[in-house]
Amino acid sequence: MSTPYTPETEIRADIDRWRGPAVVDFGTNWCGHCQAAQPLVDAAFAAQPAVRHLKVEDGSGRPLGRSFRVKLWPTLVFLRDGQEVERLVRPTDPAAVRDALARIAMPG
Repeated sequence: MSTPYTPETEIRADIDRWRGPAVVDFGTNWCGHCQAAQPLVDAAFAAQPAVRHLKVEDGSGRPLGRSFRVKLWPTLVFLRDGQEVERLVRPTDPAAVRDALARIAMPG
């Protein structure tokens, strides 16, 4: 895995204030689904380097994941100006990730 999921460092109120395109990517480093999705997520982000990508290690009772109603890993929440535009759960289609990134990267 290229960039590991890391413990929460952001709180929801701060994320809600973010400006521009961003993705909060919830998962764990030991999750097989997360490991399988990582190459297609990395490839999509390589084409959109200006999009902020926060990888958050999620788990039971973790407030940030609960605030986004995350139930399965990985869950990618696509934001523009702190507002959810789209989400992908356990993505397997590279085009779906690329398309979602392109939609949030476009001017609103």
